[in-house]
Amino acid sequence: MTLSLGFSPCPNDTFIFDALVNGKIDTKGIDFEVIMADVAELNQRAFKGELHITKLSYHALAHLLPNYELLHSGSALGNNCGPLLIARQNFDYQEVSDLTIAIPGRYTTANFLLGLAFPKAQNKVEMLFSEIEEAVLTKKVDAGLIIHENRFTYEQKGLIKIVDLGEYWESTTQLPIPLGGIAIQRALPLTTKQLVQTVLRESVAYAFANRAGTLPYVRQYAQEMEEKVMFQHIDLYVNNYTLDLGEKGRKAIHKLFTTAWEKQLIPPFEGNVLLSF
Repeated sequence: MTLSLGFSPCPNDTFIFDALVNGKIDTKGIDFEVIMADVAELNQRAFKGELHITKLSYHALAHLLPNYELLHSGSALGNNCGPLLIARQNFDYQEVSDLTIAIPGRYTTANFLLGLAFPKAQNKVEMLFSEIEEAVLTKKVDAGLIIHENRFTYEQKGLIKIVDLGEYWESTTQLPIPLGGIAIQRALPLTTKQLVQTVLRESVAYAFANRAGTLPYVRQYAQEMEEKVMFQHIDLYVNNYTLDLGEKGRKAIHKLFTTAWEKQLIPPFEGNVLLSF
């Protein structure tokens, strides 16, 4: 059996999928065809139904629940790891709504959080997350919404944080921020979905137990990133919630979705979000 698997080249993804992709664990008879792309592209491919299993922004997943369900392992949730709104100069909160803001994709959780914090901020420009800092620096936009490793580099470039949207979420909900998760097509047989969940959990557990051993695969797709930054990135987004969401992780996801439903940002959904066992 061959299943398409989409994830990003970011260190947190290559870290957790290293064992699964590179034959370091038993994949239960499943061959995985890897499609590596930026999360915004993965979101779009999932909207087209092109991927059996894929990393998704939770915002995108909320729109895709009729076709995808969430696996219990592989998610990026945590504290102090949310997207940052940055600019060349400081702006007051009341000024943000009038700014031109670069975002890393319409259906990213980052953009969803921006909408919750600044609902009147509508002048947005979608671009690849790695191009946002440069767009701010060259004055193509007034501000940028940065994710991933850029949160470790923006200050070196002379940029200023306006607001940490992760802190905004945590202060208003007292829950970890759900950023991205691994989803699987509902149409697949239940036994197949359960096998994928088992393999994914074992891959994450292997990464935790063999941290240094993942480095060659992580570095392969982050060649220009310093090793210190790679592990900062991994430590920020990979934690116990990645191994298993647990009660608090499930509660955070439920809060994110119900908030979006209440604000009519996404269509209502009455089925299960998480894969059933």
